[in-house]
Amino acid sequence: MDTPHTAQFSHTDSVDLVLRTAREHFLVSPQEETRLWIKNAEGSFERLCNTRVTVLDAALKTGQVVIMETRNKDGTWPSAQPQAVNTALEEEEDFQGQPGICGLTNLGNTCFMNSALQCLSNVPQLTEYFLKNHYLEELNFCNPLGMKGEIAEAYADLVKQAWSGHHRSIVPHVFKTKVGHFASQFLGYQQHDSQELLSFLLDGLHEDLNRVKKKEYVELCDAAGRPDQEVAQEAWQNHKRRNDSVIVDTFHGLFKSTLVCPDCGNVSVTFDPFCYLSVPLPVSHKRVMEVFFVSMDPRRKPEQHRLVVPKKGKISDLCVALAKHTGMSPERMMVADVFSHRFYKIYQLEESLSSILDRDDIFIYEVSGRSAIGENSREDVVLPIYLRERTPARDYNNSYYGLMLFGHPLLVSVPRDRLSWDALYHILLYRLSRYVTRPSSDDEDDGDEKGHVAGASSQDSGPEQAGPSSGVAGGSRAPVDNSPGPSHWPQRARRKHLFTLQTVNSNGTSDRSTFNEDTHAQPYIAIDWEPEMKKRYYDEVEAEGYVKHDCVGYVLKKAPVRLQECIELFTTVETLEKENPWFCPTCKQHQLATKKLDLWMLPETLIIHLKRFSYTKFSREKLDTLVEFPIRDLDFSEFVIKPQNESAPELYKYDLIAVSNHYGGLRDGHYTTFACNKDSGQWHYFDDNSVSPVTENQIESKAAYVLFYQRQDVARRLQPQPSSSDPPASPACGSPPNSEFMDVN
Repeated sequence: MDTPHTAQFSHTDSVDLVLRTAREHFLVSPQEETRLWIKNAEGSFERLCNTRVTVLDAALKTGQVVIMETRNKDGTWPSAQPQAVNTALEEEEDFQGQPGICGLTNLGNTCFMNSALQCLSNVPQLTEYFLKNHYLEELNFCNPLGMKGEIAEAYADLVKQAWSGHHRSIVPHVFKTKVGHFASQFLGYQQHDSQELLSFLLDGLHEDLNRVKKKEYVELCDAAGRPDQEVAQEAWQNHKRRNDSVIVDTFHGLFKSTLVCPDCGNVSVTFDPFCYLSVPLPVSHKRVMEVFFVSMDPRRKPEQHRLVVPKKGKISDLCVALAKHTGMSPERMMVADVFSHRFYKIYQLEESLSSILDRDDIFIYEVSGRSAIGENSREDVVLPIYLRERTPARDYNNSYYGLMLFGHPLLVSVPRDRLSWDALYHILLYRLSRYVTRPSSDDEDDGDEKGHVAGASSQDSGPEQAGPSSGVAGGSRAPVDNSPGPSHWPQRARRKHLFTLQTVNSNGTSDRSTFNEDTHAQPYIAIDWEPEMKKRYYDEVEAEGYVKHDCVGYVLKKAPVRLQECIELFTTVETLEKENPWFCPTCKQHQLATKKLDLWMLPETLIIHLKRFSYTKFSREKLDTLVEFPIRDLDFSEFVIKPQNESAPELYKYDLIAVSNHYGGLRDGHYTTFACNKDSGQWHYFDDNSVSPVTENQIESKAAYVLFYQRQDVARRLQPQPSSSDPPASPACGSPPNSEFMDVN
């Protein structure tokens, strides 16, 4: 800043001429990267990004101060460094390591971004493109679909620093800020998907580096019976007329899409470009569900079972699976979801199993074969039974008594001709007999005394009834329920028992008459316990006890699948979903057509995204299936339908160069990277700012999420050509010693 140089320019001169003049005056070598800044009247600085515009368009005036900045040897810019260089920075400048072996600092849940960047940084031809400054000539500042060149420049800065060999790790703060600016979904520090970030970055780099400055309108044409070769070539040319960049050169391929109308048989064939393949994993059609079986025999504890059922099955399939373990007829089973001591839902046999989540507590109750809820034609009625304890509320006069649910609810079959309170009491006492002790005659006398004391507080001095109370605060008084049930509940003179009974709503919190529920629906019955009686006769430990069936120890093993199986699934015929129909030009209406994708032309670097995350209406899950993928010689010749060049088999064979891994589940997880260094051929494990060497047998795992493959003819082309005096070159990534890649002259 102390040695300014004055030069004169015409308004029609380009800013690039200003840059060249500055480079000549300050003796900057052609290999050094430079950029220009202008100093405003306020004293602030502004980048002159586009050097192709004129001095007039750049609004440069007489006396304008222009600053030229040269990139440091470690890939950073002087303007990006803090004014005070601390000891750590000085040590970093003196560090000299293997280019490309550089970690990325986690800024807070940014491991997804770091993983995607490390994978992309280890694509040889793309990295060479930036290191050799080819991107400077192709920055597109005027593309309305781009990011004004800012994403490309921010990525270039990262590549320059990572491959300078002067950093153990770098902080991608500027890049993170740029991404958040242009893609608001990545603002903040929430965890995201590395594949989604990768998709955005590839698209952003493509538009920032698009060689097409003005995109022309291109009409998409159907095959209309023409030969595939002709239609494919036309589609690719149309694509290149609007999209021409290093990203297209490196990552774009072409697949054939065939749609068939189910009504008229019309066939539509188009050829569409792709940047990566999102391949499905073979999903098991079976599902493992854990349930508890509750027998009608009160002596038997509930049994925990692990059942294998069809993933798209029904509740009846769950009962059939349990019947194989218990010998009990499926017709004598009822399935319920129990939550917080109450029935969250009682299922019908025809309902789908997809509505049951893995975390749900599912109980299957044995009932009599002639009973069902709400079916008056049956001889038996199934009553949902809740357990409640009367607890004194924190009230000054202690006159209010609350009722708290506890324990596991029951579904109990009761003969229709025994629908009386007294009969029901004895039926329930029998069902609870495993963990409820019957009182002796002395105990009953004591209970009668206590009951008369409690009954004295009732407003009604007449004989008490054991019918449903009018609300949760019914005290010991229990007037008859006047609402119709399966039959009117007959009155009875009451002796003091262990518990009282009353009808409640499905939540078990109130008498049904308090709410506007369907009074014709089957009532729920609550067993209400006094605290002293519960403590004396109810065995909580025994009540919570259960046994595990032998099947609980079984584990449904997930067999590994080959990557080729996933690709086969990708090219399998499928029927479109209702949410995404196809408009048939012949029928003139939307149809659920069959669709088939075929690979026509593959790119130099093939990105394969394994669709591990599955989302449905009722569930979200991550598939942790082990996918076996080859490190080298992944052969696509059987999948490419374009007529092949048999003399060049390397056009269809790929070697692995990078893997983005995801560990953990849906809500939490961590991303890392395996990548092969283009210079040394050595594999490394990138875990944020930590980098360590690994062997090839460590790469394949259940965590593999996004795979990067390099076509073998490209690997051969990029491999350095050794001279006679040079030592033997390191093997290319994925190429074993003594392979054909070692003998290229």
